[in-house]
Amino acid sequence: MELTASMPQVPLEELYGQVMFSNVVTMADRQQIRAALLKECLSEDEQAIIDRLLYNVRRGWLQLIED
Repeated sequence: MELTASMPQVPLEELYGQVMFSNVVTMADRQQIRAALLKECLSEDEQAIIDRLLYNVRRGWLQLIED
């Protein structure tokens, strides 16, 4: 799947808040996380946010859904 230009990109901090509030990670969220990981200059804060999201998915606290 390709990340389209029409998808709005929100900062990872905001994405984290949305995901933790809803307890679900959508396909669009996953694509944005993937795009962030493919960036060459990921900050420590961004890496920590992604790590926390992955940890929460592994623990079953967040659910992956298909849009």
